[in-house]
Amino acid sequence: MGKTPHGTRTGFPIKYDFMQTLGLFPQRKISGAFFRAAVLQIKGVFKMKNKRLILSVVVALAGFLPQGKASLSLGSAGNFAVLGGSGVANTGNTVLNGDLGVYPSSTITGFGPGIVNGMTYAGGPVAAQAQIDAFSAYNALSSATPNLDLTGQDLGSRTLTSGVYFFSSSAQLTGTLTLSGTGNFIFQIGSTLATTGSSSIVLINGAQAGNVFWQVGTSATLGTGASFNGSILADTSITFDTGASMSGSALALTGAVTLDDNTITTAVPEAAVFWPLVFCASIFRAWRWLAVWRHKMGRS
Repeated sequence: MGKTPHGTRTGFPIKYDFMQTLGLFPQRKISGAFFRAAVLQIKGVFKMKNKRLILSVVVALAGFLPQGKASLSLGSAGNFAVLGGSGVANTGNTVLNGDLGVYPSSTITGFGPGIVNGMTYAGGPVAAQAQIDAFSAYNALSSATPNLDLTGQDLGSRTLTSGVYFFSSSAQLTGTLTLSGTGNFIFQIGSTLATTGSSSIVLINGAQAGNVFWQVGTSATLGTGASFNGSILADTSITFDTGASMSGSALALTGAVTLDDNTITTAVPEAAVFWPLVFCASIFRAWRWLAVWRHKMGRS
């Protein structure tokens, strides 16, 4: 049973004159069968209104996700596969899937034979802004509260879940590091980061390269043939030995990035509101269907 705008209960959930007020049907006489079909459609409309309320709640709650689950941002620096401070030097057939830049220096060498599938900024305002954003991200990462102190321990042969991992001095990766699950993985390293040849970082159970961050106090070196996941933000320099590859951004704040026949592809963080947006899309598909149906009714 339903109510009219004046509160009177009727034999059908919605009276026809109220449906006309909503603009859902043309001003014309309709048959009983047509009316019954119309009632079912209107009931669907009110279900949609309930979905709109649910959507509002979901979007609102998305803004209150715990900080540990929200995606960190590199700002415009995230567009760069490689960003150097004092220069970028390449040897061999390096491929960068993302932008290449340097600031405050304007020195870039070795492209070609290196290939940049993106823009190249040798100095200038774009690279300058990227360095500002990288510096801000570096400070944000360094100020995160650690969950576990791994000082003096090798990262190899470990499986870690999301969290903040602290090294008071250097960090070493020998063999394979496995990162498991969603959320952010932050590694705070007091001095240097080094990986041995053919070492690797494996992502499982929803872990994303775009949610892995390495904040390095001085310099990082990836060994020959290493397979690395996550963005490196190094205060000084980053060196890629022959054949090392990375999914993420190599961001050197003050020093140089040195490359040797490498492949580097930028990684986009998984947004904290990804699933609410998927839900949102399903809602709007339903509303598009309703708009098409209303247009057809108006023409009949």
